[in-house]
Amino acid sequence: MTASPERRVPTQYRIRIGGHLDQHWSAWFDDLTLTRESDGTTSLCGFVADQAALHGVLMKVRDLGVVLISVEAVDPGG
Repeated sequence: MTASPERRVPTQYRIRIGGHLDQHWSAWFDDLTLTRESDGTTSLCGFVADQAALHGVLMKVRDLGVVLISVEAVDPGG
């Protein structure tokens, strides 16, 4: 399989993790928006440049030692 030479468009993601993170973590997570949910989770939302950048964010979740609940691509128009 070869990579297509097409220009990659950033994709918006919502990543849910267990526990509440303070807003100061936003910079560490590539300026994703952190939202503390009432169910005790935190949502990290924003555009990610490509799959490599997404894996970088997920490695930060792992390194922080929090539980990864879900990762979903979000339709910005939906």
